Amino acid sequence: MDFYVTLSPGLEKISKREIEEFGGKIREVREGKGRIFFNGDLYLIPKINYFSRTIKRLNILLHKEKIPNISLEDVYDRVYNIDWTDYIKESQSFAIRPLRIGEHNFTSIDIGRVAGEALIKSYQKDKNVRLKVNLDYPDVIVRVEVVFDELIVGIDTTGDTALDKRGYRVFNHPAHIDSTIASSLIYLSDWKDDEILLDPMCGSGTIPIEGALIKRNIPPGKFREKKYGFIFVNMFGEDLLNEVKKEVVEKENYYNIIGLDKNQKYLEGAKENAKSAGVLDTIKFVCGDATKLQDLFDSVDVIIVNPPYGIRMGSKRMVKKLYNEFLMSAKNIMHGNSRLIVITGEDRLFKEAVIKSNLEIKEEFNIMFGGLMTKVFYLTL
Repeated sequence: MDFYVTLSPGLEKISKREIEEFGGKIREVREGKGRIFFNGDLYLIPKINYFSRTIKRLNILLHKEKIPNISLEDVYDRVYNIDWTDYIKESQSFAIRPLRIGEHNFTSIDIGRVAGEALIKSYQKDKNVRLKVNLDYPDVIVRVEVVFDELIVGIDTTGDTALDKRGYRVFNHPAHIDSTIASSLIYLSDWKDDEILLDPMCGSGTIPIEGALIKRNIPPGKFREKKYGFIFVNMFGEDLLNEVKKEVVEKENYYNIIGLDKNQKYLEGAKENAKSAGVLDTIKFVCGDATKLQDLFDSVDVIIVNPPYGIRMGSKRMVKKLYNEFLMSAKNIMHGNSRLIVITGEDRLFKEAVIKSNLEIKEEFNIMFGGLMTKVFYLTL
């Protein structure tokens, strides 16, 4: 089967590695575009939806084609010529989820309307049955995307609620980090079992919690199953999911994970989230100042942080002051093998602070986070 996943643009190399570990064979990686195309067997569907920590959505790829001056007639023809009987039962409803990127003489609503008509008529031709449309709670979701001069048609196996919505969160920080980005940064850090992981501005605890889930091999799908379910079950049945769940061997080990924040309200919320995720016993939440880390810790191996920036900080002057003081403080508790990973939307101010602290930028790259282009910095002494 052919598939494609969507993810936060900029994290393709990390998600690529995850897909390969699941057994997928990569065909195309669109760097900076948040899409990876690959193929594999049917079991990739439950594996990725239940186990993946860095991917947002998995689609079965039914059609991909570059069409110069693409028109609505092209959309209709390609959708009509797909055999939908393999994916939609006669009794099931469907919905088109259209997307349009680029300049065209039609809208995404037009794409949805035309693709829906084509699918209904195609199914009638093959089965003599008129499928039902249910835009709110469909049994099957069809993605029809026109991206500049390319048409992509797929079956969504994840559902309208993307995989970054884990299901364990009971407390929301006003600017919490996306859980798939948090997991990707943890993978990037190459954090070892016996190393100390610190998030010095942990907010609602996403980074420490995702770290604990990774180390304990607790699949994110465990929480999603209870809260959101899996739409692929409508097409392929519960047995497919149950088969891959047999592979899960969770650990009960304890790890050196610390979540620090100076806001006690956020810390209490982080504890509630960690409790909901079943990992509160291996995370130490501490009330403290990220600009005075040397007062709290002697040495830390891995620091991963999503510091505040923009509106929440009030002014660039305050952001600059925070970054300068935080980096000098972090440097005081780092040793020769320590890694510091930061994601920020104020990369220019952060780079200035890095120069002042005399830390070394080992790697930097862009990530699209919540509609904002941010930058990840991997720092060492």
